[in-house]
Parts: sequence; C-alpha cells; structure tokens
Amino acid sequence: MTGSLARKSLQLIPTVLGVMTLVFLMLRLLPGDAASYIAGENAPQAAIDAMRESLGLNKPLEEQYFSFITNTLQLDFGRSIVNGRPVIDMIKSALPTTLLIGFVSLIFSFLIAVPLGAIAAYLASKGKGAFDQGLTMVVMVIDMVPGFWLALVLLLLLSLQTQLLPATGPLEWGDPVSLAKRIALPVIVLSVGPLATIARITRTAVLEVLNEDYIRMARAMGTPDRSVLFQHALRNAALPVVTIAGLGFGRLLGGTVIIESIFALPGMGTILINGINGRDYPVVQGLVLMYASMFVFVNLATDLIYTKVDPRVKF
Repeated sequence: MTGSLARKSLQLIPTVLGVMTLVFLMLRLLPGDAASYIAGENAPQAAIDAMRESLGLNKPLEEQYFSFITNTLQLDFGRSIVNGRPVIDMIKSALPTTLLIGFVSLIFSFLIAVPLGAIAAYLASKGKGAFDQGLTMVVMVIDMVPGFWLALVLLLLLSLQTQLLPATGPLEWGDPVSLAKRIALPVIVLSVGPLATIARITRTAVLEVLNEDYIRMARAMGTPDRSVLFQHALRNAALPVVTIAGLGFGRLLGGTVIIESIFALPGMGTILINGINGRDYPVVQGLVLMYASMFVFVNLATDLIYTKVDPRVKF
C-alpha cells in the first residue's frame, strides 16, 4: 500500500509541474506589455519600468521560469501589489473559510442525495416509478438553476425579508451557532448542484446493482429490504458516487469564487475576485495555483478512498 501510494504520488509530479507552468505563462501570454496592463493605461513609464522589475519581467524567460518554480516550491508566491502583504499569508488566512464551506456543502449534499437516490432506485426496481420519475425531474431542474441567481433569491427571502439568516458579517470561529448561521446560505447554494448530480449517479448505480444475482439471492434468503438496499446494494454501488464526490469538490471550489463574493465571506474566492479587479497579479497567480493544486490532490485522495470502499480496486 505504501509503495503504491508513493508511486501514485510520483505520478502527480508532471501534473503539478504542468499546472505551475500554465500559471507561469498566464502573465507572459497577456497581449502587449504585461507590466503596462497591470500598472494601468495612464501609468508613467517610470512606474511601468518599476512594475516590470518588481515582477521580474526584465529577465530572460528561462531565468524567470526557474525563479518561479524555485519560489513556488518554497511556497513563496511574492507580495501583493495592492497592500504589500505576502501572498502566502493571505492564502493562509482565507483557506480555512473556503475549505469549511466546501467540505460542509459536500457533506450536506451527500447526506441528502445518497438516501434519496438509493430510495428512488429501490422503488423503481419494485415497479413503483412515480417517486423515481419525480425525483429525476426535480434534480434535473435543480441542476440547471444558476448558483448566483439562487444566492440572490435566498438573500431576498431568508435574509432581507424574513431575517432568518445573516447575509454578511464576520465569521465567529469561537461561536459554533453564529458560525453555522453565517455559512448557512452559502452552504445551501453550493450544495444544490452536487446534490442533484449525486442523487442521479446514486440512483443509476444502485438500480444497476439491484439487478445483480447476489441481490436476488439475498432477497430469496429473507434478508430485510433495508439491509439489501443500504448494506449490499449501496456499498457495491459506491465507486461511481465516490468518483462524483471528487469531481464535485472541484466544482465546489470553483463555485466558492462567486458565492464568497456574493455573501462577503473572507475566503480565497473573494481575494481572487479582488485581485482580478485590482490587477494584483501575484495574488491571482498564487490563488490560481492553489486552486489547481487542491483539485489535483483531491483526485489523489479519491483514488485512496477507492481502495477502502472496494478492496477489489488496486492502484
């Protein structure tokens, strides 16, 4: 197991290196002079030259690339052009917020979607397809709802009109109740998309397993339907669900960029949007690299979970 994990981790090196290379080329592929773009259209030449020197754009490309790789491996993403803070410190302060709403949203989606999908598959296998068809129609409609539109609707209904949940405010980490209320709205919005996808995948996977011979044998031996569904069928249908979980977490990371800005959460998404608006390239570069690296390592964690869910799966 350790050797397989080591080999799998080594296989990620080219992927991570490719991500770093793409992030490096972001600035260099901008049309025209990147330093002029970042400094602004009306910036004097002296400011543009200072910007070019501070970003290292006056050096040969290969030297820039080697310096970027070296600094990135040391977790040195440079300093913000706007406030002068080290980018790594900004990421450290924002990362807990992004991970919190991402993981809570994913868990919330699973707790609702997996039982719904399994029950729909069970009823469909029994010839009671009304619930199954209704669930399929509902999740398809939900999956098409834009996240930003749903966020605005929830803000209007649950915050402005009924005042049940706060729309803005600080994150009080020492007060679990206040923290739960503060992140409730973004968690609901981020959970909708994965919930619909997980429910559909679970329904399809469980329905396929329920037609297997060993499920028929278990039923013939008098095994209760609840045990057949949740202990046998759902467990053997878990691989597609785990796969969609890994992909879903990547989708949640992308969704946090907009949702954090709407709900004024001090996460990486808000910093990224502010960095783009302020042309703060070191911040944008560091955050894009962090998002991409997180997605790569989530895929590795998904591969590890495969072996736990189904011992037949090997690296």
